[in-house]
Amino acid sequence: MTSLLSIPLAPINHLLAQEAWARAKLMPHAGKVARLDAGVISVNWQVTNDGLLKAAGADVMPQVMLRVKLADLPLIMQNRDRAVSYVRIEGDADFANAIAQVSQSLKWEAEEDLSRVVGDIAARRIVTSAKSITETANAQRRALEENIAEYFLEENPMLLRPATIADFGREVSKLRDDIERLEKRVRKLDQ
Repeated sequence: MTSLLSIPLAPINHLLAQEAWARAKLMPHAGKVARLDAGVISVNWQVTNDGLLKAAGADVMPQVMLRVKLADLPLIMQNRDRAVSYVRIEGDADFANAIAQVSQSLKWEAEEDLSRVVGDIAARRIVTSAKSITETANAQRRALEENIAEYFLEENPMLLRPATIADFGREVSKLRDDIERLEKRVRKLDQ
């Protein structure tokens, strides 16, 4: 029976099994435990002698604590280069550094995995098509966002450009100053 905690380890171990350098980076830390703490969810992972990961009990004291906010997970998934900036790391510096290096450099090669199932040529075409579809969808999303913004800025002005707002603020300040000067003149004339 597969434990709920070991399910996320299967894809990570799959990637680690394909990258000898990553396993070599983790092997010196065999037996050490890292805890991923996301507030409501906390998972302990232990490094095995062969540089892979296995689930560790919740009662085990971790050598490294990785704290992340659940709200930051989409940002982490979106931008792996900045992922470390969203994670607070505590504990064994060498172990934490090894985890950070492996997590930033480990990448899934979909084409390689697909080639084992459908062959090299088909895998290449599938991955190329998927990338093309993704790029087209992103370009269409950006175009739609720009069109909606242009509509609300130009054709049906419900939004204002920052420069327009700044100009309006300056005009209001100038009008306020003019009114104050006028009030002073009126008071002088009354006297």
